[in-house]
Amino acid sequence: MLKNNSKSEIDWGLFVLSSSILLGAILPIVLVPEKSKHLIGGLFAYLTDELGVLYVLLANLVLVFLLVIGFSRFGTLRLGNSRPRYSNFSWAAMLFCAGMGASLLYWGAAEWVFYYTAPPFGVEPASVDAILWASSYGIFHWGPVGWAFYCLPTVALSLSYYRRKVPILRLSAACEPVLGRHLQKPVGRIVDLIFIVGLIGSAATGLGLGTSVVASAITRLTGLEDGFFMQSVVIFIATALIALSVYRGLDSGIKTLSNVNAVLALIFIAFVLGAGPTQFILEMSVASVGTVIQNFPKMLTWTDPLQSASFVESWTVFYWAWWLALGPFVGMFVCKISEGRTLRSVIFGMLGWGSLGCALFFVVLGNYALFLEIEGLYPFISEATEQSPSVALAGIVERLPMGSFWLIYLAVIGLIFVATTYDSASYTLAAGATRSLGEGQDPARWHRVFWAVALGILPLSLLFLGGLKELQTAAVVASIPLIFVYLLLVASIIKMLRSSACDSGQKEPDHRE
Repeated sequence: MLKNNSKSEIDWGLFVLSSSILLGAILPIVLVPEKSKHLIGGLFAYLTDELGVLYVLLANLVLVFLLVIGFSRFGTLRLGNSRPRYSNFSWAAMLFCAGMGASLLYWGAAEWVFYYTAPPFGVEPASVDAILWASSYGIFHWGPVGWAFYCLPTVALSLSYYRRKVPILRLSAACEPVLGRHLQKPVGRIVDLIFIVGLIGSAATGLGLGTSVVASAITRLTGLEDGFFMQSVVIFIATALIALSVYRGLDSGIKTLSNVNAVLALIFIAFVLGAGPTQFILEMSVASVGTVIQNFPKMLTWTDPLQSASFVESWTVFYWAWWLALGPFVGMFVCKISEGRTLRSVIFGMLGWGSLGCALFFVVLGNYALFLEIEGLYPFISEATEQSPSVALAGIVERLPMGSFWLIYLAVIGLIFVATTYDSASYTLAAGATRSLGEGQDPARWHRVFWAVALGILPLSLLFLGGLKELQTAAVVASIPLIFVYLLLVASIIKMLRSSACDSGQKEPDHRE
């Protein structure tokens, strides 16, 4: 059992600075919403057009680098001297729930719509080929490449925390082998600040989309208006649940909620598969996975240099930026729960279990929605494009046997999905702003609860603007500095793997601030 370390030393400088940046992002949105909305829209287009190729190159580098480590002799390195702290199921549930939110429900059901109406590779919209690409591309965007962005910081932090015995669970600590002791100030603070800003920005996207799923289910069930007030209430409830979970700590709060969430999600997916068009879902699933396997190198390296469409910028670049911005947070959290595991099991566990979990949602929910659209049983495309994907999701859930019950179920698992992602985020933010955190310690309780509340404020202000683009832009902007941090992490991992500490497991001197 982990001990709650109420006396853990807060890094007040980093805490105040990151809180001020959060406040600085919120105030313009609230005070001048129209100007903010216009600026955000232009910023998204500029960043994805001009910097998109950097994200594509980084995605290739990170995936190949991790596979090389996983298959090499370094894969047998054990993180810590004990047996795994958590069972395989609990470990997989926690890493999946930390990395995914209710946005998986949001996009799992509806992402194919946007690929069907504006497909990649010059395919004719609304054609048979467009259907196949539409049902496949979500698996790619939420597959091994995305989870590799999560895994790289996990590896770097785990080597630093467990092998080099650096008692600081911070992104800067993982960069120390390259930047040396001058990393501590001010460069180290900048690296840690980049992580905190990236997490807050990307969390706004996921929390905003998750709120939309829950609100749409409640609206469909009760007839109440799905507006800013409804979404504000959902965010308030989710924030309270997050605060309660993170207050209880890693074992009694986060682990328990993650296990419950994983079971509930599997029950939901199994019911949709069994009660829906089972044969169609299975056949399309096999075809979709086969399409991804056959075209994986093409999808991984496509940049659309002739600019025939904006598919890469609107989707692939956005997703790589989102995964990148969330990566250090997931890396810190998975590092904390991976004591006793080998490097190989962490790498292939994250790439494998994470990708499989996401694929289940896309092939089952997405193909169920596709079937209803093709057969004329529900106007899913028009609902998703004219209203919102969350409204369309609630509509297809209502058409299941015992539809009202499953709408309630959708609202519940959506709320828990939000909570299990952002209780982990709150924990990690608190850990990142704590000077020293031993293997058996938690950040201070009040510190964890503060970040739980703070995480709910930015998505609320972005939802006030009323658009998905604003949520997407927050993730892209927040991820830009992390491109360079990830390159530092690659170099640091190489140095740590070459060190005698990683070869022999000997304890190196503590690197405290």
